[in-house]
Amino acid sequence: MGVTCVCPVPVAEGKSVQQTVDILHKKLEQLGAVKQGSFCVDCETYQSTGNPGGQPSKLLYVMHNSEVPLSCMALFEGGPCLTADANFDVLMVKLKSHFQNAKGHKVECRGSRYRYCDFLIKVGTVTMSSSARGISVEVEYCPCVVPGDCWNLMREFMQSFLGNNVPELPTVFAAKPEGLFAPADCVDTMTQYLELFNKLRKLQIPASNVR
Repeated sequence: MGVTCVCPVPVAEGKSVQQTVDILHKKLEQLGAVKQGSFCVDCETYQSTGNPGGQPSKLLYVMHNSEVPLSCMALFEGGPCLTADANFDVLMVKLKSHFQNAKGHKVECRGSRYRYCDFLIKVGTVTMSSSARGISVEVEYCPCVVPGDCWNLMREFMQSFLGNNVPELPTVFAAKPEGLFAPADCVDTMTQYLELFNKLRKLQIPASNVR
């Protein structure tokens, strides 16, 4: 896995979520990107129970990514992060006396996967309770694992189809210590998806944009 950036894309003025996704697909195909199947990232939220001393309950996010089908990620609110095998969900059922599933909080991102030279691009629709909440774009530069060495190149590529919607360097990379070899990994990618999901949970998308 190379350096990956995950960012939201606003719905185009006067367009629906699906129409905006179609516009992004068309721009990528005009660049010469080739569609290579689909992808899915999902997130289940669990709330800790029985906290001693009346402490506020913490959240645990269990996430899956179709790119790593044999693994899942468990990210605690405020850290740390655990990488486990796919049957971790079964363990969460057995831990229901400690972690309660927050019903109705599952978030999914599904969409198309494109390849352009050394870049892997995924354009997805983020849904919650079967309702479209927004659009995500994931761009991975595969040959490099050090964000500082390739960010300018990634930014230039993203401008070719995102225009002014290109994000700044993701905070998960900005927090890495300078001068040390701290390669990007799948935890960085899932952390970015979690940040995106939490932002979109709070947004209200007008009904006219969902069709």
